Amino acid sequence: MKTNFKTFRQATCYPFAGVISTGAFLLISTNAPAQNLFEAELSGGTVNVYEYTPGGARSTFASWSPGTITPEGLAFNSAGDLFVSDTGSGNIYEFTPGGAQSTFASGLFDPAGLAFNSAGDLFEADSGSGNIYEFTPGGVRSTFTSGLTDPVGLAFDTAGNNLYVSDQGSGNIYEYQPSSIQITLAVGLSNPRGLACNNNDVFVANYSGHTILEIPLAGGAPVTFASGLTGPSGLAFNNAGNLFEIDIPSGTINEFTPGGAQSTFVSGLNNPFALAFQPVPEPSVLGLLAIGAAALLIRRQTCQNN
Repeated sequence: MKTNFKTFRQATCYPFAGVISTGAFLLISTNAPAQNLFEAELSGGTVNVYEYTPGGARSTFASWSPGTITPEGLAFNSAGDLFVSDTGSGNIYEFTPGGAQSTFASGLFDPAGLAFNSAGDLFEADSGSGNIYEFTPGGVRSTFTSGLTDPVGLAFDTAGNNLYVSDQGSGNIYEYQPSSIQITLAVGLSNPRGLACNNNDVFVANYSGHTILEIPLAGGAPVTFASGLTGPSGLAFNNAGNLFEIDIPSGTINEFTPGGAQSTFVSGLNNPFALAFQPVPEPSVLGLLAIGAAALLIRRQTCQNN
């Protein structure tokens, strides 16, 4: 069979889809930075928000002294802005990635847990009023649900659709669908506080029970994921699937592997309350095309030289 070398050369030197796909793969596989952990604590009327590298090195991200407050909730939006709930002032503060502070919302009654849904709306557990409020990115507030006893912890599922709430007053864990339909997942817990979702389970910091409970969302009773803690409060998962837990009385942040192996991430903290991991930027389409175009140009130059 006679080979058409012109056709063969075009096929091997200009495989647009293959080169762009290779560029996309390289971008995804080489540009997945580890997340930094953010932690808020109260010390003598001063709030400090600290940033930790994956290796545990700490730096101060923000610090302010508006009086006696408690930073109960932390959450990042998709743009990398950090939101902090302040139970003392009734405010939610917003910080740009550079640390510039502004007031996102005010006039709240003991705001606690914060969480963003897939549409970019911020949800806030208003522990003093028993309401869950929803805020648009522009700060417009509406009531998502009401009638709770003391809601403190919020978390969305990994798709950002269903909301999970820990009601510290009743000891219950609730699931809310986007339509606000309420489902009771667990009852009679001991001061449940922080929540975090991973895959098909929701994890609960059972403060007075000194445990972290795991509730299968597919159905079933809570099981103990970790025990022997002094006072678990905030919870957060990193993108490797490890769970981080604030232990308030001991001033420690503990790290748990998916299998439950525990280690100390940092210690010696002063009244730590809340945790959140910064979001990892997703590869943009323009970035994929840029790498694909660069690879194509190199391949084309190589072919011309041959």
